[in-house]
Amino acid sequence: MSLVLRLYGKSKKVPPYVLVLSAFTSYRIHSIYVLRLFNDPVAVLLCYAALNLFVDRRWTLGSILFSLAVGVKMNILLFAPALLLFYLANLGVLRTIMQLGICAVVQLLLGAPFLLTYPWEYLRGSFDLGRIFEHKWTVNYRFLTKEFFEQREFHLCLLGLHLLLLLIFAKPTWTYFKSYARLRQAQRELQPQIKQAQTQKKFEQQSGVQAPLTGKQRSFLKAFERGLQQSTGTTKSTGYDIHFEQCTQLALLPFFLYNFIGVACARSLHYQFYVWYFHSLPYLVWSTPYSLGVRYLILGIIEYCWNTYPSTQLSSGALHVTHLLLLVGIAYQLFFKMRSKADNNSQATNGLAKKQQ
Repeated sequence: MSLVLRLYGKSKKVPPYVLVLSAFTSYRIHSIYVLRLFNDPVAVLLCYAALNLFVDRRWTLGSILFSLAVGVKMNILLFAPALLLFYLANLGVLRTIMQLGICAVVQLLLGAPFLLTYPWEYLRGSFDLGRIFEHKWTVNYRFLTKEFFEQREFHLCLLGLHLLLLLIFAKPTWTYFKSYARLRQAQRELQPQIKQAQTQKKFEQQSGVQAPLTGKQRSFLKAFERGLQQSTGTTKSTGYDIHFEQCTQLALLPFFLYNFIGVACARSLHYQFYVWYFHSLPYLVWSTPYSLGVRYLILGIIEYCWNTYPSTQLSSGALHVTHLLLLVGIAYQLFFKMRSKADNNSQATNGLAKKQQ
């Protein structure tokens, strides 16, 4: 919870009371963590630790923990497409290859005792894509007959849908990650000057004496404040307190979204799988344009579906409906924002061209 709350605190996306409610209201999550001995919570713990390290720009340690999480349970690979794009946007091709190499080395070390003795059996067991899940345990496909549920063609269709959705959301994900990388670069370049300006302002307020500024400092402060006024639409001074950590929003949404897509397209969900995406649900719900009541309704229905045992046709159908509703809301926000940003950039370019003429 501390790792999850740290990410939420950096992003400032979700109201704090929502996190308090989510921490105390899920009977199923408490059961998975406290009463059972599943490996899912261990894998998710390592994954959230890795995400914290990634947003802190501690790439190597983050890659090690992410690979360890995959070593505990391979559902963590649902984050992998987003992580690849995140690497490329922030590190470039060469450093991305290096980080992927670190992940691979960890996997080789973890698997060495098995690769050196029974390599084929180990690889076949690890990547058993033909595994048949038992229909009696399914949370999300109770409304299907057992015969249809176990058909190979049905599983292939779900895999194709999963890949299609990843491709559809690849462009907004890349846009988010590139914007995140640019803001982090701006933070590295501007943070020392902003800190100096804040110190200077604090000294003036405490002493009542305006210390002399160099020409370079004065020029920077004027340009910086002018940029703030233009971005906020105000004409008065706004100060120099910039929360760069809020750009974490641009990193978290794609990660949580890609994992959510994998869960929504899963061949079968068992009750312990709820922990795969439970802690990201408030963030995803607050990334939709829905009203507050609808957001709570989505969270409530999902909680109801996972607490219904054994699952019913109603509970499994309702889970798919809420997943679809959540995915459509996020897609609307992502693509609408991208279109609005493109329109604004186009208008700005046209205005600049007219001024030049």
